Amino acid sequence: MRRTITLVIGAVFVVGLSSCATSKNVDDKIAAAQAQTNQKINSVEGQVEDLQNKQKATDTRLDQTNSRVDQISQEAQDALKRAQDAGLAAKKVAFQETFTDEKVHFKTDSYTLNKDSQTALDDLASRIKALDQPYWVEIQGHTDDTGGRRYNDDLGQRRADAVRRYLSRQANIPLMRMSTISYGDTLPVASNKTLKGRAENRRVVVVVLE
Repeated sequence: MRRTITLVIGAVFVVGLSSCATSKNVDDKIAAAQAQTNQKINSVEGQVEDLQNKQKATDTRLDQTNSRVDQISQEAQDALKRAQDAGLAAKKVAFQETFTDEKVHFKTDSYTLNKDSQTALDDLASRIKALDQPYWVEIQGHTDDTGGRRYNDDLGQRRADAVRRYLSRQANIPLMRMSTISYGDTLPVASNKTLKGRAENRRVVVVVLE
């Protein structure tokens, strides 16, 4: 009888141990599954955060691009559109240089470049040649409103042509990469009612595209 009781107790003890072991295994499995789930959640959260950061970076670049577009002058925007309409592979404005009477000086009713003008254009040519990408150059002539519309259109064109001719002959910029246009007195940047304003309006604008 005592032996039977001992066996029963032993069996109960073994069953208890087995039950404990089984319970521990279940707990371990649950813990492992939970850890795996947490890892997946963390991974998903990390991916979401990464996507959000990339979106923020994209938005920032778009804002910067829009800001640069806003800062591009009307002359440069027009030049880029004309180049694209002509089938050129121009994608952006590389830079724009404006030459007023202080840098590129023309005598009254003249389109002849003086020595100071030539030095300024030599510096411009160096910047153009330093570009890595294929480039296109539009040279725009502007005048004040002294004289008639037709006269100013012709004078602006002659001055733009003089700059193109110099860049081709003296700086070896290919003619096929340059075009000219005259705005005459239609796009003033200052008032034509003052000497200073008229001097600012008499200018040559060079837009370089790439």
